[in-house]
Amino acid sequence: MGAVFAVHAAVAFWSAQRHAHMEEALRSRDVIGQAKGIIMVHEGIDEDAAFARLRETSQHLNIKLRDVAGRVAKSRDMPE
Repeated sequence: MGAVFAVHAAVAFWSAQRHAHMEEALRSRDVIGQAKGIIMVHEGIDEDAAFARLRETSQHLNIKLRDVAGRVAKSRDMPE
């Protein structure tokens, strides 16, 4: 009986974690989209180039892409 309870608890925990990760991924996607739009307008470049700019900045600064995008979205300006 204890093993069955442990399995159910593990499944419930895994499901809750997966749900939290999915919510975070959707929030990250929205912020990255906002940042791409800002960069596209500011730099006059297309979506792919804007994403490349975010990715390059992320790698150069060693900061997660979603965090770079968040900074762009908050400041409405290009990161250095």
